[in-house]
Amino acid sequence: MVTALQPHTDRTTGSGSSRFPSVVRNYMALTKPRIIELLLVTTFPVMFLAQRGLPDFWLVVNTLIGGSLSAGAANTLNCYLDRDIDALMARTENRPLVTGEISPRNAMRFGVVLTVLSTLWLGLFVNWLSAWLSVAAIVLYVVFYTLVLKRRTSQNIVWGGIAGCMPVLIGWSAVTESLAWAPVVLFLVIFFWTPPHYWPLSMRFKDQYAAAGVPMLPVVAHDVSVARQVVIYTWATVACSLVLIPVAGMGWIYLASAVLAGALFLVEAHRLLARAQDPGNATMASLKPMRLFHYSITYVTLLFMAVAIDPLFHFPIY
Repeated sequence: MVTALQPHTDRTTGSGSSRFPSVVRNYMALTKPRIIELLLVTTFPVMFLAQRGLPDFWLVVNTLIGGSLSAGAANTLNCYLDRDIDALMARTENRPLVTGEISPRNAMRFGVVLTVLSTLWLGLFVNWLSAWLSVAAIVLYVVFYTLVLKRRTSQNIVWGGIAGCMPVLIGWSAVTESLAWAPVVLFLVIFFWTPPHYWPLSMRFKDQYAAAGVPMLPVVAHDVSVARQVVIYTWATVACSLVLIPVAGMGWIYLASAVLAGALFLVEAHRLLARAQDPGNATMASLKPMRLFHYSITYVTLLFMAVAIDPLFHFPIY
């Protein structure tokens, strides 16, 4: 049990001054900075599309600060709730709540403080629509995904991934103080993109998820079945990305980027399926699911870069 692995108070080795960088580093680890970076990749460009040009500098800064605090809050509370299964998985066993570097009580307090701070920051320095969308994202990730879905269904990441779609709505509302069809399309792009992004990672670590009792799809389904689902969702992602062209009046820069990046995404997804169908690829090393995982990050980065650049250097298609 996690309670046997960690003390009720944070470890206090060393002097206060020498320990401070370690404390900061551990609390930062709770926020999962790499996930925050990926979320900001989908927030920042949408502001350019909403503005149809360069958005106000300080509005961008305040939105990104508020968004980072919000994502950090959700990730911290996720770490607090998942500390028992994190202790059972090799890839998460060094998280601060598992090692005892941070106590559960302090992690919970930190997550709550970040939630309040992010809401107030966005509400006071951006607008209250963005603030409440941020709160909705936290609730979706912490309650809907972590508490309700994650340990109960193999479709956890599909519906739980809705939380990761919220940054596009926040970025748009930060500029316009409203919502429209364009951010809804981008919301759906991220919704369909999440399974082919996360399931390859789950394939790579399915033994660890199984040991922790988490029914990720690769744990309960054969690799071929998972790969087929990945291909379906990848096609849906690319198709949805092209819908943005008529909805938002995108130009040639976005079209070329969406088609080229999408084609490579599809190639990698179909290659994963082909490897899964080959009886000779019985090991994870031969299946290579992480190829698609890493490219999925490249894909969403390139696509949203085009979302930002296209309004700045717009070449109309029609």
